[in-house]
Amino acid sequence: MRGGPVLVACAHGTRNPTGRRLIAELALTARQVRPGLVTTAAFVDVQPPTVVDVVAGLTAEGRPAVVVPLLLSGGYHVHVDIADAVAGAEGTVAARPLGPDPRLVAVLHDRLVDAGADPRDRRTAVVLAAAGSSDPRSVADVENTAALLQRSWAGPVTTGYGSAARPPVPDAVAAARRAGAERVVLAAYLLAPGHFHDKLAGAGADLVTAPLLPDERIAEVLLDRYDAAVPPTPDGAAPAVR
Repeated sequence: MRGGPVLVACAHGTRNPTGRRLIAELALTARQVRPGLVTTAAFVDVQPPTVVDVVAGLTAEGRPAVVVPLLLSGGYHVHVDIADAVAGAEGTVAARPLGPDPRLVAVLHDRLVDAGADPRDRRTAVVLAAAGSSDPRSVADVENTAALLQRSWAGPVTTGYGSAARPPVPDAVAAARRAGAERVVLAAYLLAPGHFHDKLAGAGADLVTAPLLPDERIAEVLLDRYDAAVPPTPDGAAPAVR
């Protein structure tokens, strides 16, 4: 197929109009970077169309696809919702989530600087604020991201979560202050604005960063996840998708 399999960009879903626009623009950027690539959107919660319906529709049309989770770690939505959607769907595979990835960490670093935080100040603590999951694989991915961010940050970098995992973001902020931080900054480990980002303002930090989008580096990660998941052709080579 010209352009390779359809890229199904599968996001969590949000009621926030800005969040919806930024997710849509991410897929548009991927198409601009990769002319000829066909993309479509799917969601695991909140808004239609569901990933199950999108995959079923493409399968019925005989169109191969790669579902790329627009998610920053591998939790329930990746390992259950998306995995179940592609199971038994001939010609369709799932890619790994966007994170962890050094390019996402670079975006986080830039957002922190944009918010007014100084990476050289040992008295400024960062709490990496993630949505949270009860899946230990998701927590490990977030911890890995925090460890990567710590490499470019003089002060301590810890993690906090919006739900399911511990510690909750306000507790992580309080712990950073007890540990001696003069300033605590929340690095929003979120793709776009929405319910969780709105809650960060009340978590007790001195600064809260903007989400990761918009940023062209995230489109690069998206395309890399797609490329890595494209099944090889019978001669052993991956289809030409560039």
